[in-house]
Amino acid sequence: MSSKIVSIDALDAGGSKHSRFVAQNPRGDRITLEAHHEAPSDTDPSSIGLGPMEALLAALGSCSAVDVQDIMAKRRTPLARYRIELEGTRSDGIPARYTKIVMRHIGGGENVTAAQLEKAARLSFEKYCSVAGSLRGDIEIVIEASLE
Repeated sequence: MSSKIVSIDALDAGGSKHSRFVAQNPRGDRITLEAHHEAPSDTDPSSIGLGPMEALLAALGSCSAVDVQDIMAKRRTPLARYRIELEGTRSDGIPARYTKIVMRHIGGGENVTAAQLEKAARLSFEKYCSVAGSLRGDIEIVIEASLE
């Protein structure tokens, strides 16, 4: 069994409409997070970081992306283009947790088929992605794949 350490430091400890934090691992890698006391608009110019729930989607997507790229490369159909779009639906109650997440794997490359991409995405979700394994339960997660 292994454990991980991440520290969270407040950037501004007092009373604005945004609470900003920097998460850092022991190697010094950092990500800026921003929690909002009021629901922000998607075009808020004062926003500087991902919200915690957006970071959760990013963690799920990046975890799966590593697996999908590895699986496709091992099958000798490497992806020349690839991205994941994640859409989370949250409950109206408190906590406003995710009740559904749609993961759209979009990619392409020589000899890559939509069926291969979808199979790799499902294999990542069902077997390899630690973040997905941590989220399983009563959250509906939909896996989609398409070529571009």
